[in-house]
Amino acid sequence: MLGNIVYSNPTKLYFGEGSLEHLREELQKYGKNVQLVYGGGSIKKNGIYDQVAAILDEEGKNILEDGGVMPNPTVEKLYEGCRIAREGKADLILAVGGGSCCDYAKAVSISANCKEDPWEKYFLNFEDVDADTEIIPVGCVLTMVGTGSEMNGGSVITNHESKLKIGHVFGERVYPKFSVLDPVYTYSLPKYQMVAGFYDIMNHICEQYFSGEDDNTSDYIMEGLMKSLVHSSRIAIENPKDYEARSNIMWTATWALNTLVAMGKSTDWMVHMLGQAVGAHTDATHGMTLSAVSLPYYRHIMPYGLAKFIRFAQNVWNVSPEGKTKKEVAEEGLGALEAWMKEIGVVMNTRELGVTEEMLDGLVQSTFIMEGGYKVLAKDEIRDILKESME
Repeated sequence: MLGNIVYSNPTKLYFGEGSLEHLREELQKYGKNVQLVYGGGSIKKNGIYDQVAAILDEEGKNILEDGGVMPNPTVEKLYEGCRIAREGKADLILAVGGGSCCDYAKAVSISANCKEDPWEKYFLNFEDVDADTEIIPVGCVLTMVGTGSEMNGGSVITNHESKLKIGHVFGERVYPKFSVLDPVYTYSLPKYQMVAGFYDIMNHICEQYFSGEDDNTSDYIMEGLMKSLVHSSRIAIENPKDYEARSNIMWTATWALNTLVAMGKSTDWMVHMLGQAVGAHTDATHGMTLSAVSLPYYRHIMPYGLAKFIRFAQNVWNVSPEGKTKKEVAEEGLGALEAWMKEIGVVMNTRELGVTEEMLDGLVQSTFIMEGGYKVLAKDEIRDILKESME
């Protein structure tokens, strides 16, 4: 481990079947007005909305309805949520859904009482929350896994007009105060969304793993998380209601991005920058934008981080180095990753997401360049990777 570390995660987790009952004890800590955030209405069809609403009613809470959160929350929806929070004097924002709902809830929590334009302040200028800005506390009831948003300060907002999808990771003041994680709530998720979440988890781990060259405890943890995910994903594909598999996946998703494994790492995040550019232009499902650009990117940077790619091949995919060059071992590891991706059924080509040659210039301009990985990309390299992702 290199460098000094300060680590804190204030989010309280309630994990396991029936964990929603713990919502009662959390609600007693907050005022009467609860802004209930949810998506397109699936929680009303599967009964989760009624369960949450009943607990809110029994605890004497006034519900401020804030439904219709889209998979890639927009700046317009953010402004709407801020209005609901201010007019209803929200004491708590309760997100019931997946990562998009959690991301959106955190964005509203910091933006409702912001005196400036939150899009410009937080997402364009990457400013932190002012010390005197009142933050509305957030709680989460998770129904879809992948983002890890239930236990971190991250929030991603999309601006379709400017073709930008930007994430900002805020400090611990913005973390959810509590999150309820019941694996049973993920059973009804359509397969497309389920496997997109699986790859989102894998890529969160890879973004942190493929950085640094020291003997880092975080890398050992991440290798275990990746192996657990691959094992459980195969079971869940065959039986989506296998509780053990779905609970392991849910737990892995949380620990993949609650900042623990980032400790001592520079971290990369270029796959997310590429994928978010694709998402800003196509509004495609986040996990699928990542899967479509990952392999071209990793094959491009592999020569610059060859030792880690060899370790990835051997420790995660059990690739034998016998009789092979270092490059061949590393390539076999990426081949094993590719085979697993195809096995679970993620999108492997950005054309499937609606990307065309005419979009390339705009995609390049929408891609932020990060500096924590093994290679800092130039604009022409970004274009080449995006072009390869279409083939």
